[in-house]
Amino acid sequence: MIRQVLHSVVRKPATIKYPREKTEMPEGFRGRVKFYPEKCVGCTLCMKDCPSDAIVIRKVGEKQFEAEIDLGKCIYCGQCVESCPRRALEVTKEFELAQLDKAKLKVVFRAGPGDGIEKKL
Repeated sequence: MIRQVLHSVVRKPATIKYPREKTEMPEGFRGRVKFYPEKCVGCTLCMKDCPSDAIVIRKVGEKQFEAEIDLGKCIYCGQCVESCPRRALEVTKEFELAQLDKAKLKVVFRAGPGDGIEKKL
C-alpha cells in the first residue's frame, strides 16, 4: 500500500482546476441548443419529437411564429436537431447554463420574414 501512496504523490492529478482552467468539450458533446430562425419554417417536427417538451412553437401571424426553448426542461438529447429538415437547430458545446432564476432559461425567438430576434423571458 505504501508503494501506491508514493506513486500517487509524484503522479500528475487527473482533475483540472475548474473554473480557473477551462476545458474543451469532446467532439459529439451535446450542450445548449442553438436556433437559426431564418432557416425555420415552423413545421413543428422538433416540438413533436422533443421527449421533454422543451420546445414550443406558436403561430403569431401570417408566416410568422415564435419558438420558445426551455433550457431548464431540455435533456440535451439532440433529437430536435436530428428531426429538423431545414437544419434550423444545432447543438453547441456550451454547458455552463446554471441560473438562479428559472425564467432566464427560457429563450424565445421570433421567426418569419425579416425576423430572427432573440429575447429572454
